[in-house]
Amino acid sequence: MSQSHHRLFHVFLSVLLLTASAVADSTLTQSGAIGGDQRLVSPGDVFQLGLFSVANNTKWFLGIWFTVSPSAVVWVANRDHPLDTSSGLVALSGRGNLVLLDAASNNETIWSSNSSSLGAAGAVAQLHDNGNLVLADEAGAVLWQSFEHPTNTLISGLRTGKNLRTGAQWFLSSWRSADDPSTGDFRGFMPGSPAEWRMRNATGGCARSTPLQCAGGDGFYALRGVKLPETHGSTVDAGATLAECGRRCLSNCSCTAYAASDIRGGGTGCIQWFGELMDTRFFDDGQDLFVRLAKSDLEPTKPKKFVAVITAVITGFALLLLFFGFMILRKARRSKEVTMFDDIMRGECPTYDFGIIRAATGGFCPKNAIGRGGFGIVYKGKLPDGQEVAVKKLSAENRMQGLREFKNEVDLIAKLQHRNLVRLLGCCIHDSERLLVYEYMSNKSLDAFIFDSRRRASLSWKTRMDVILGVARGLVYLHQDSRHTMIHRDLKAANVLLDKEMVAKISDFGIARLFSSTGDDLEDSTVTERIVGTYGYMSPEYAMDGMVSFMQDVYSFGVLVLEIVSGRRNQRSFNLIVHAWKLFEENKSLELLGSTVRDGCSPSELQHAVTCIQVGLLCVQESPSRRPQMAAVIPMLSHQQALVRPLRPVVCMPMTAPAGLLDVQEVTSGCVGLTITSLEGR
Repeated sequence: MSQSHHRLFHVFLSVLLLTASAVADSTLTQSGAIGGDQRLVSPGDVFQLGLFSVANNTKWFLGIWFTVSPSAVVWVANRDHPLDTSSGLVALSGRGNLVLLDAASNNETIWSSNSSSLGAAGAVAQLHDNGNLVLADEAGAVLWQSFEHPTNTLISGLRTGKNLRTGAQWFLSSWRSADDPSTGDFRGFMPGSPAEWRMRNATGGCARSTPLQCAGGDGFYALRGVKLPETHGSTVDAGATLAECGRRCLSNCSCTAYAASDIRGGGTGCIQWFGELMDTRFFDDGQDLFVRLAKSDLEPTKPKKFVAVITAVITGFALLLLFFGFMILRKARRSKEVTMFDDIMRGECPTYDFGIIRAATGGFCPKNAIGRGGFGIVYKGKLPDGQEVAVKKLSAENRMQGLREFKNEVDLIAKLQHRNLVRLLGCCIHDSERLLVYEYMSNKSLDAFIFDSRRRASLSWKTRMDVILGVARGLVYLHQDSRHTMIHRDLKAANVLLDKEMVAKISDFGIARLFSSTGDDLEDSTVTERIVGTYGYMSPEYAMDGMVSFMQDVYSFGVLVLEIVSGRRNQRSFNLIVHAWKLFEENKSLELLGSTVRDGCSPSELQHAVTCIQVGLLCVQESPSRRPQMAAVIPMLSHQQALVRPLRPVVCMPMTAPAGLLDVQEVTSGCVGLTITSLEGR
């Protein structure tokens, strides 16, 4: 593509980003594009194509999944080249290729279909009900299809094996892990010790799934980008070509792999390995290694006709049942949505016209996106009167869960008015769209300051103290001063927003719940069967037993105080509570502050910091009855109430829990007594 055409194509895509609305069609043409939470939907609404995220929204991929089960991803385009944000854009280039571009990086091409028929006029991409994404020209001739590029899932109609005419091979390869769709380690091999492999101990290596056949029964599989094995027991011939190297290896039954000895100019020379392959792993600057496998692992045998017919019948019947089940579920879901909407419209929340909100956000333009929560994207907007707002657009994923959160937030936060709570201005319900409109917070969330090495240096101790006191006052209002006392249940740095004057305001009431009609008994508790929240902030009694009380928020507040003081996140790789307790016991609490903040504090401010750390440790004590009520926390922070010595806290460690019980943003927790381990290198 010429430079001028390249620029024109990028301009065209930028215009599409500004004007495109949510795609609910099965076909993508050269005049359209999808991005953000937009989707292609197959004609029968069986499959969807769009962007999805893993690893806490730090990696984004283009994939295909079942509509009824968005987590069941069956195909991934850019599995080895993830996007860092949700700024991806899917479009058809002027030369007829399907491309995934990074709108945040000058529309850099992340992935392309690389169709061999370039310049195809009127090319279209269509998602079929069998899950196949087909790129065809205007005459209907197939240029490219996802079924010829399988990833890790075998679905009806997708084939594996080898095209004897073209030499193309189709095979499945595993994801690297449950939250990483990049190419995994299983291409003809299995773990030498499955039990040890499940414990993340791979020292036993891999064993062949099928023994080598030698005489005419083997082939080679190319491992791309690896560190070559240990060369003990190998031979080198610098004068041989790579093709000749492969023929030599295939003719020698003892040869297990080969590679080029010189990777320049497409690869020349020959290295052959004999026996086991040792110390091989993926490497950023690695090269191709051709590993010998039995042909049965490279070309799965075709099932007999009878078995194929029976399989097709069973598959068809299962799909029919799935279709009817889906239709019944969708009807029931829509009925429930109507009931929810009627309840909302009768509530106390003002409503906005959809057209006004759409215009305010530039048509929900990706460049106006300022954040992404568990149930949608947040956009910055400007109303006709000039008022800046933040608009949360509920995503199509997790639809019923999102509806519960939407209704909960409208019901609860519309009734609350406090300086340290984000104000909900109104909501909008239009067809399938559900929007929440908030006051705009120009300094965004607290975590953008305290966990950023550059920005946290700009936070003086006075500002940190004001934020701590502001959050405390907001919780006191929720727990006892408002006419509808409630528990927030997801207090964390990301849910504390800062206005232009750095005033802290608690946000995101999607999982909050009313607790007591009077708020007289703050230690009253109940048990829930659905655990929700964020790892690192959940109290032990809630994570273990589902015990809900105001002390749940107190525990989260204690973690938040320690994070604000230290500028460090409480997480699995670094347990802040353990670190703070260890320093407290050694009378070194001030070491929890970063040196920049500590050096800029006066003696009285340093004393305030020590007080904050002790209050934080009081709030994260194991027993809810020993934690202070929020009404007592503010006098403690202000030195108006004496402090007692905290007891040893507990550490929450990851554990497995039954599916469906948990709705935790990172991982749920099991809790054990605190232990401090000294680590030594090996």
